[in-house]
Amino acid sequence: MGSRNAKRVKNLHGMEQIAIDLKPHRCDSFVYSQVDLDMTNLVKYIEKKKKQGENITLFHAFVTAIGKVFYNREKLNNFVQNRHVFKHNDIVIGFVAKVAFEDHAEEMMIMVPIKENDNLESISKFIKDKVDGIRNKKFKKEGANDAIDILGKLPNIIRVPLVGALKWCDDKGILPASLCKDNLYYSSTIVSNLGSIGSNSIHHNLTNFGTSSSLITMGEIVDKEIIKGDKKEVRKICDWGVAFDERVADGFYLIKSLKMLQYIIDNPEMLEEDASKKVEVPKKETKK
Repeated sequence: MGSRNAKRVKNLHGMEQIAIDLKPHRCDSFVYSQVDLDMTNLVKYIEKKKKQGENITLFHAFVTAIGKVFYNREKLNNFVQNRHVFKHNDIVIGFVAKVAFEDHAEEMMIMVPIKENDNLESISKFIKDKVDGIRNKKFKKEGANDAIDILGKLPNIIRVPLVGALKWCDDKGILPASLCKDNLYYSSTIVSNLGSIGSNSIHHNLTNFGTSSSLITMGEIVDKEIIKGDKKEVRKICDWGVAFDERVADGFYLIKSLKMLQYIIDNPEMLEEDASKKVEVPKKETKK
């Protein structure tokens, strides 16, 4: 059976296919990497943009940078379903937004499509419009956001077998399109900006449901003293936690992708270019 909004990846190496057979479930196959990324140049860039009157946030920049990496590192957009590898037709980044900054405030899933010609400006506007619309109740709940409210209120005797049936449909790639809409588990990757609430990044699991092969958390940006050669300097550092399905690509591929992410953050003007533009990381940037 096929998978909606994705194409089958064929001609896998023997090791790649056997790894899927040995570990058929995503929750058995994810690896976790925690890295400190230097945000100094990006923070200065965002401050400059705000002085120019542009309403751009660090989270907008994070999403844009991740989108550029996904365009340049295509395996990141793959996922495993029913023991086959597929590639998403589009790059979509999902996250959860609270309607209000209160403990019991309602949460809604938001999907951010990253088009080939998108850049920081267009992505920032899309996210801001979406979040503002949700908090001002301008958008009607649709898709998975609406279905969750309905399913969650059903009694156990009905809800449990129904959810089980939906999980089976998901595994076979035949979940109704209405339940894939606004469903962050059907994104290319899921992100969570924990730094916005003053937290560090966390170790977060993946799920067997959906088609997301990675989950990225960003912590709070803090000043840290860094030693370079015989000099000490204070840099703005953010810890990132990345959970990734190792059946999609190996650790070598993931680490090179994280190095590309750091290179883009070091050169934030690149965020103004098309998301799909090829990024060439100088060789010295890939050396340990």
